[in-house]
Amino acid sequence: MPTFHRHEEEKFFVNAEGRKESVPSIHDPPTRELSVVVPSYNEEDRLPLMMDEALDYLEKRQKQDPSFTYEVIVVDDGSKDQTTKVAMKYCKKYGSDKVRVLSLVKNRGKGGAVRMGVFSSRGKKILMADADGATKFADIEKVEEGLKNLQPWPNQMAISCGSRAHLEKDSIAKRSYFRTLLMYGFHFLVWFLCVKEIRDTQCGFKLLTREAALRTFSTLHIERWAFDVELLYIAQHLRIPIAEVAVNWTEIEGSKLVPFWSWLQMGRDLLFIRLRYMTGAWQLE
Repeated sequence: MPTFHRHEEEKFFVNAEGRKESVPSIHDPPTRELSVVVPSYNEEDRLPLMMDEALDYLEKRQKQDPSFTYEVIVVDDGSKDQTTKVAMKYCKKYGSDKVRVLSLVKNRGKGGAVRMGVFSSRGKKILMADADGATKFADIEKVEEGLKNLQPWPNQMAISCGSRAHLEKDSIAKRSYFRTLLMYGFHFLVWFLCVKEIRDTQCGFKLLTREAALRTFSTLHIERWAFDVELLYIAQHLRIPIAEVAVNWTEIEGSKLVPFWSWLQMGRDLLFIRLRYMTGAWQLE
C-alpha cells in the first residue's frame, strides 16, 4: 500500500485573515455538499478565468438553493510563479470557508496535488477540475446526472467521468500526425493494459462520492499524468460503478504536457500499473 506523507507546512492553510488553520481530513464526516479540487502548477495566468467561471456558477447555485454548500480547494503544486498569490485573492474575496489554498512544499505531480486536495476536503461529493478551465464548469450538472444514474451506489461509492471522446474527430483534424499517433498509442495501451470500459481516462473533470474518493486515493501510487488511469483501474477492481459523460471542452494554450516525454512517462507508468498489481508489489485493500 502507498504511504501518504504530508510535510509539516502542508498540515496548515492560511485563512482570509492571514492566520494559519489546520487542514480538514477526508476521514472526518462531511460538512459541505461539494468540494472542488483544483491542482495548479505555474497557473497564475490561466487560473483567474477558471476561478471566475467556477465561483460565479457556485455562488448563483447557492443563491437559488441555500442548502447547497461548497468549497474550492486550490492546490499549488510547488509553483515557481505567483499561483498562490493569485489564488489567495479569491480566498480574501469569498472567505476561506469557501476558497482555501494549499501550498505544497515541492512539486508532486498532478496526481499528488489532487490527492492532497481530496484528503483535505469536506464535501459529500468531490470534483476534480483543471486550472485551465478547458471544461465549462456548468457541465458539473452533466457529471452529477451521471453519478445520480448509477444509484443505488454500493457502499456509497460511485464515480462520474467527464469525457471528450465525442470530440475526437475534430481534435485529430487539428493535431499533427505525430501527436495523433502518440494519442492512439496511449489509448491502445490504456485499453490493453488497464482500463477497457472508459474511452477518455484523461479528462480532468471527474466527480466522486466521498467514500469512492477515500477508497481510491488511499490506494493510489502514481502521482503524475497517468494517475487517472490507476484511479479508474482501482475503481474497476473494487467494483465501484463508473459513468462516462460527454462534456464541452476547449483546448487552452499553456499545457504542461510535453508531447513526447510526457507520453513516454505515461506509457512507462501504465506498464508499472499493470505489472505491479499483477505481481502483488502493489495491493488493493
